[in-house]
Amino acid sequence: MSKILIIEDEPAIRRVLSKIIAEENSSYQVVEAEDGLDGMEKIKQEDFDMILCDIKMPKMDGVEVLEATKKIKPEIPMIMISGHGDLETAVQTMRLGAFDYISKPPDLNRLLNTVRNALDKKQLVVENKRLKKKINKNYTIIGESEAITQVKTMIEKVATTDARVLITGSNGTGKELVAHQLHEKSSRSAGAMVEVNCAAIPSELIESELFGHVKGAFTSAIKDKTGKFQLANNGTIFLDEIGDMPLPAQAKVLRVLQEGRITKVGAEKDEKVDVRVIAATNKDLKTEIEEGRFREDLYHRLAVILIKVPALNERRDDIPLLINHFLEKIGEEQGQIPKRISSKALKLLQAYDWTGNIRELRNVIERLVILGDDEISEDDVKLFASK
Repeated sequence: MSKILIIEDEPAIRRVLSKIIAEENSSYQVVEAEDGLDGMEKIKQEDFDMILCDIKMPKMDGVEVLEATKKIKPEIPMIMISGHGDLETAVQTMRLGAFDYISKPPDLNRLLNTVRNALDKKQLVVENKRLKKKINKNYTIIGESEAITQVKTMIEKVATTDARVLITGSNGTGKELVAHQLHEKSSRSAGAMVEVNCAAIPSELIESELFGHVKGAFTSAIKDKTGKFQLANNGTIFLDEIGDMPLPAQAKVLRVLQEGRITKVGAEKDEKVDVRVIAATNKDLKTEIEEGRFREDLYHRLAVILIKVPALNERRDDIPLLINHFLEKIGEEQGQIPKRISSKALKLLQAYDWTGNIRELRNVIERLVILGDDEISEDDVKLFASK
């Protein structure tokens, strides 16, 4: 049900507007306010999906209501309505964030369409917030050890800049979490974060994936393709496992970093892109450089900031926190109450040699949730999590 507030000082007009909107859709719940002050009290005390507000009112006019509402509940779309046909006022309210401006007497079709559009926008805003919250939750970095605290501190310092970052660490340590945190805490967070697993793309296709191609560039190029760098324009591109990128593609990525321009495969003209580059690898790139598999000039371009993600064995104090996090997450995924784990079982898991890092720990906890008792015991660990 959508909750709509009508703020109008003329009782007859207020009742007509309320009736029209209520009759339009039985799922609309309409609340009335007799003036701006009354409306603001209701806005502070209740949650509304949309507000229809008159402009010329005593005590507190509609422009003041709009300004005050945008400060405390900016997500609520407001439709401003006035009988004075003042274009300057209409422009002012739109600049202040009004969803739309309608003159009295309103065209009923336009009014109802605007109400529907405003409610659709509110629903979209709510859904985007829900999804972003879900995404943020998925990429939370769990831990309070000194090793992981240093990583978090580095993220806070670097995220707000456009500096390129190279993230290093073994498989399963959570390098992608660091990349997502850098993006979400940056000024580019409204833009896309495009992930590219360089190890998963065949060498003959990686240039097309990164930079796109034009129709006819090669046999299977039956239409134009937009590359990952273009998709990430005004956002962030995450080049995961960049140590596995073929040398020819490395040369082209170097050019993007130097000039901020890409050329599609088969194209004659280049195109400008504005992208922040974050890369990650589980390889020792200095060794790769010595053995001729990685360009030294590309390394220096990428490694403006280096962040090393510690192995799980280097942050054992975080293992209980990670286990409880996984118990809650797995329980939520399976629609069950999270299982408990005994202190002896925790200590046993904390002492294990986690060569597969956090990814391995997560898999072991999922196995214990499925196969263990209601409270995961030391015996469960010995039986189902043996190394």
